[in-house]
Amino acid sequence: MPELPEVETTRRGLAPHLQGRRVHGVILRRADLRWPIPPEVAELLPGQRIEEIRRRAKYLLLDTAVGSAVLHLGMSGSLRVLPGDTPLRAHDHVDISLDNGRLLRFNDPRRFGSLLWQPAGEVHPLLQGLGPEPLDDVFDGDYLFARSRGRSAPVKTFLMDQAVVVGVGNIYAAESLFKAGISPLREAGKVSRERYQRLADAVKEILGYAITRGGTTLRDFISPDGAPGYFEQELLVYGRDGLPCPNCGRALKHATIGQRASVWCSHCQR
Repeated sequence: MPELPEVETTRRGLAPHLQGRRVHGVILRRADLRWPIPPEVAELLPGQRIEEIRRRAKYLLLDTAVGSAVLHLGMSGSLRVLPGDTPLRAHDHVDISLDNGRLLRFNDPRRFGSLLWQPAGEVHPLLQGLGPEPLDDVFDGDYLFARSRGRSAPVKTFLMDQAVVVGVGNIYAAESLFKAGISPLREAGKVSRERYQRLADAVKEILGYAITRGGTTLRDFISPDGAPGYFEQELLVYGRDGLPCPNCGRALKHATIGQRASVWCSHCQR
């Protein structure tokens, strides 16, 4: 599933083509994706100017005066800005046509993505209760330390809790814990403030760098311009179980933590 850098890469790729453009029309080739597509998308979006394309967690929002189309790529979704006469491919479920003759096309083979509606001045229920963005200043060691007190869950599960911080998925949690030298199995409530600061710094550094590298291509993700993400080539632990640790050379360990595959170095991460 695309993680925060992939979604941010998508946002940055789409923004120059969408912001300031007026929606000409909306074509829904099916009534639902992961959830039913609200009628407001087709009824209210046409005629509106797209004021901004924002990211909140792994959701993209097309903001207009009357509300926002809320998009999630799911496991296999992709968004492209194309000429209006571009032939359809399989799984091209939604077209949002623009006033310049181009269109935003949503393709999703597995249909785990979503297209929802957020009225102006409201927050969609899926966006309520989310934690801070990991690249914001409020996300630091003090914040993680305070939120983790009394938590017995593994620190990796804690870091991936969207109510704690958004957008740190399995790939980047594994890489950040490795960089910070913290075992993913350690109880969240037993990690010190100092080590949480190292973890917050690692999350910011790794996510920021992954964004500059275009995210991580794993099976389905490619960016809006059709180029793959390149951070996959630089992963240090994720997906490398049994291979030598890049720091000490010992074989990397593997376990399932919170129903997610986890890889770490039992020597370098404590």
